Amino acid sequence: MTGAFTDYPTTPSIYDETVSTDGGVRPGYEQISTQFDTFGLEDVRNRGEYVSKSYHDQGVTFDFEGEERPFPLDIVPRVIDADTWSHVEAGVAQRVKALEAFLADIYGPMQIITDKVIPRHIVTSSSHYHRVAFDIQPGNGVRVHVSGIDLIRDGEGAFRVLEDNVRIPSGVSYVLTNRRAMTSTLPEVVGTHRIRPVAAYPSRLLRALRAAAPSGITDPEVVVLTPGPYNSAYFEHSLLARLMGCRLVEGRDLVTQGGRVMMRTTHGLQPVHVIYRRVDDDFLDPVAFRNDSVLGCPGVLNAARAGNVTIANAVGNGVADDKLMYSYVPDIIRYYLGEEPILPNVDTWRLEDPTHREEVMDRLDELVLKPVDGSGGKGIVIGPQASRAELDQLRETVSASPRGWIAQPVVQLSTVPTMVEDGLRPRHVDLRPFAINDGEKVWVLPGGLTRVALGEGELIVNSSRGGGSKDTWVLSGDGRRTRVEPRTQRQVQIGTAPQVALKRSEAEPAEQEQQQQQQRTDQEVASC
Repeated sequence: MTGAFTDYPTTPSIYDETVSTDGGVRPGYEQISTQFDTFGLEDVRNRGEYVSKSYHDQGVTFDFEGEERPFPLDIVPRVIDADTWSHVEAGVAQRVKALEAFLADIYGPMQIITDKVIPRHIVTSSSHYHRVAFDIQPGNGVRVHVSGIDLIRDGEGAFRVLEDNVRIPSGVSYVLTNRRAMTSTLPEVVGTHRIRPVAAYPSRLLRALRAAAPSGITDPEVVVLTPGPYNSAYFEHSLLARLMGCRLVEGRDLVTQGGRVMMRTTHGLQPVHVIYRRVDDDFLDPVAFRNDSVLGCPGVLNAARAGNVTIANAVGNGVADDKLMYSYVPDIIRYYLGEEPILPNVDTWRLEDPTHREEVMDRLDELVLKPVDGSGGKGIVIGPQASRAELDQLRETVSASPRGWIAQPVVQLSTVPTMVEDGLRPRHVDLRPFAINDGEKVWVLPGGLTRVALGEGELIVNSSRGGGSKDTWVLSGDGRRTRVEPRTQRQVQIGTAPQVALKRSEAEPAEQEQQQQQQRTDQEVASC
């Protein structure tokens, strides 16, 4: 094999998405390999450093151990072919539909519990199951307006679901900025591939939020509620508000009057109909949750119950993020949709089950243990990498609160070439596709956020643990962009029947329109 990946190492038990175990470059990466070889390693490295500097200048940052750092974007894109993506897209949409039905049920009739598919205590003991949200009916029946379903590829290259995020999934801002950065940094490479654009996300999100407005509101006021500029995801909050053309507000900007939410403006109070909130449940409404919170708006939950405002995502969605509930999602899909799961789970032991717990306790040094309400990689213990003292402490913790833990085998996440000090080396990745539900269709953003663990052998990819990201390229067709000769102008003869153009679906923009939308979004992102 020749090209940029000539000396690239692979491991038989780990699926590398770029280079096969026999040393051949996989389809979709051949042209990248050739072009990187033409650039030379130093040129590729310099381009990567340029991206890092530009992110620092633009304020594209994240919080790492209390310090704001530029979000690392690796110069090597992750490529997913059209057929593979079609499978992922269908699986993500199926999962979101099932979770929608599940949330509507457990905050209503609870039929799934009556039918003994899930034990009642599994739902009611979740720290994210909020009784104050019971029987609140969203405007168009949607509770999961935005979701981020985390996926990994196992040793065979098959996609599996690692966890669900239907509370306040974050990271889509990096998808938008990553694409812009790669387009300006590797224009020669981007220009030779047919890559599905990501620029439609803000308009899709706005359309879904407007569709969720209370009944009878024809021109809803949509706002983005942020905890404020000190929040680690504030860059994303402000970017999305700007791209959607919505006001970015804090809790102090909102007030409830007569069961309605109003926004303070220079022209007085103005009604708010949809709140895309980026504030956790516990801090959203000091009347219903923490009474010391200054991040939310007192009485907003009562306004939602009265049907005067829609909160997106809905309060109480976190019960579906509970990692113990995750183990039941295949059954949830079968129960509500009557279908087999398209994307399988990772094998999971429920430690509240005495039989499972006994097996896991004997194999702590072989497995991964996760707290059921953890996020950002916090609290995860990887048995083979843990010390004896850590395992002994873990055994005591699990024994004291088995409901709070699950166990899974150590899955060797797939790898993609990543620029490090030694050159291009394999690093583990996951994928967070973002899906938007407007009440009629679940639309999955082509690609999503690929997170990469930058340390050699590291399996936790979260930015809070020092991970970075990659631009995710979903290819259209065979992925190659070829030169198209201009059409010759045809003479129109008088008397011929008029040509009738087929109506283009608003939900599926043509590639040319998507490219133009991408350019407009790039300009907006650059000005943020």
